[in-house]
Amino acid sequence: MADDDLMALYSRRLLALAADIPHLGRLDDATGSASIRSPQCGSTVTAHVRLADGRVAAFAQEVRACALGQASAAVLGGAVIGRTPAELAAARDAVRAMLDGGMPPADPFAEAEALSAARDFPNRHASIMLAWEAAAKAAGA
Repeated sequence: MADDDLMALYSRRLLALAADIPHLGRLDDATGSASIRSPQCGSTVTAHVRLADGRVAAFAQEVRACALGQASAAVLGGAVIGRTPAELAAARDAVRAMLDGGMPPADPFAEAEALSAARDFPNRHASIMLAWEAAAKAAGA
């Protein structure tokens, strides 16, 4: 990877997201938890969700990932409260589609657009998807 490619991929915005991940930790009264590991890089994200009235009432995440995985978890964590399992599944699918060349997700997950620079680096996609897949699975989606 050339230096210019790295600069584009690891932008200040992306690194700022990675440094400020909401809802880090565990959730003792979770109604669902899921851990997803990337076989490519060994990164792991575990999501803990407590649903109430069909929506995420509480959320926690344990993130052991690269800067891209951390930034992705930050975007998810910033908008996960109040979402339904179906909305989490749709957001997961939208992020995956964005990485495959599609449009970024709509609000409340529009900040995932910061990860679009990784489109040209398919070996990084698995790490980016960890938080989204873990949250959707923990919510039962």
